[in-house]
Amino acid sequence: MKVKSILISQPEPTSEASPFYSLAKNLKIQVDFKPFIKVEGLTAKEMRQQKIDLSKYSGVVLTSRNAVDHFFRVAEEMRFHVPDAMKYFCQSEAVAYYLQKYIVYRKRKVYIGGKSFTDLKSILKKHKKERFLLPSSNILKPEVPTLMDELNLDWKRATMYQTVSCDLSELKDVQYDILVFFSPLGISSLYDNFPDFKQGKSTIAVFGKTTLEEAENRGLKVDIKVPTPETPSMTMALENFIKENK
Repeated sequence: MKVKSILISQPEPTSEASPFYSLAKNLKIQVDFKPFIKVEGLTAKEMRQQKIDLSKYSGVVLTSRNAVDHFFRVAEEMRFHVPDAMKYFCQSEAVAYYLQKYIVYRKRKVYIGGKSFTDLKSILKKHKKERFLLPSSNILKPEVPTLMDELNLDWKRATMYQTVSCDLSELKDVQYDILVFFSPLGISSLYDNFPDFKQGKSTIAVFGKTTLEEAENRGLKVDIKVPTPETPSMTMALENFIKENK
């Protein structure tokens, strides 16, 4: 199979230095981008239905940049002035750094974990007297509430945003040699839009174990699986596959 076209189920990169652009140029193939999922914020009215009173909390646990954005969006919509004394517990350095979009970083109490949520355990344990709010999407990794409960913390989850399928109707009559997925939700979106989707001659590429499991549960044949020791990145795996199948 000679590969001429690839569809990446993500938004188009904003940087010209994206390795996907290099892949397209070097191998002279068509690489298109189309987000299959999107994040939508819940309204202040929907938040009130969850009986969330932002003034009752002294600490916010932030697991992603989306959580940061929607916490401050909801606060603004509810006309709640986030106090300077609010404490921020960030899953990673990247999330903590992103906070600077909304606060004067050096004047606030910001605590940083590591790479995974469990890296926050020792920090949260030292602040058991706080009342924690956990802004999240409609999908939350099970280890997050498990850890919060394990530490016997006074906490509440606030679903402030949700991940939903995009409208993919414009792709109805378009065929690609390779379809690339980075999350199980991307694959779910494909079937939300096209319940009768048939893989046909298209090659499926997936990133991550859970994405692979979703693809196989849907009956898809996956030929490109990332990461592996040989191909840690998607672009590397795609390049190897294309060269092998010329």
